[in-house]
Amino acid sequence: MSAPAHRYLSLGAGVQSSCLLLLAVRGEIPTFDAAVFADTGWEPTAVYAHLRRLERLAATAGIPVVRVSAGNIRADALDPAHRFASMPLFTLGPGGERGMARRQCTSEYKIRPIKVEVRRRLGYPHPTRVPAGVVAEMAIGISVDEIGRARDADVAYMRNVFPLLDLGWRRGDCLAYLTEHSLSDTPRSACVGCPYRTDTEWARLRQDDPAGWDDAVAFDAAIRHGSARANAAGHPLRGQFFLHRQRIPLDEVTLRPRQQEQPDAPGCGPWTCPHPESPPETAHGAAGAAQSEVRD
Repeated sequence: MSAPAHRYLSLGAGVQSSCLLLLAVRGEIPTFDAAVFADTGWEPTAVYAHLRRLERLAATAGIPVVRVSAGNIRADALDPAHRFASMPLFTLGPGGERGMARRQCTSEYKIRPIKVEVRRRLGYPHPTRVPAGVVAEMAIGISVDEIGRARDADVAYMRNVFPLLDLGWRRGDCLAYLTEHSLSDTPRSACVGCPYRTDTEWARLRQDDPAGWDDAVAFDAAIRHGSARANAAGHPLRGQFFLHRQRIPLDEVTLRPRQQEQPDAPGCGPWTCPHPESPPETAHGAAGAAQSEVRD
């Protein structure tokens, strides 16, 4: 099988994808026609600062870093006129039922805009059909310790490849490589109000980014009774939404950060969004109501 004529990097700006970009810049893996960053509009300040650094670094090797977006996920969630792309919020039903809303945010705010950009670069924007045989290679930063997340693309015009798996690298190898090249402070990429944050990460956000913490607290309160669109239509949530798994207001949570954060906790890249740190809970009660909101 011949190599695709187009080769892109899915750049989440976390550890693994940053490592892949650096490897390409230094000529240690084949280069990319572009590195595509799907911007939800709600990344922490540190991630945007790191992304600007990556843009400068990539430019030295002629690799453009392209930012694509489907909108600002925070603003959209609170806009009564905007469809609500469900986040994996923790739910508490009227009878105390505990669950989680289903996750649509990764698909809508990360994967979909990347596909739009790939189609555009191939010369076949939606709804134009991409001819058989026209394929773009999409490099994804999944390391050996996350091999279970490696999946084939769900469209014929993209072929997912995993250079870190080919190298046999784990996340620790990526961290060591970034450290060797003065990028040891590469942050974990995830939205400010991502419910998958651990207590350690919430505590770090509160300490290092007070404005980000206040923003998350305000969003947590605003989303309590469901999406703005459903509420405006007279369909409030049968229960409550929360950002924290304790299912109490974020600013009332007693955070219990671990002395040593689990070293292999992944960021929320387009194809590597993590699952909750504890076993999944039943998606009944308020979660069922949450799901009904996102079918408009």
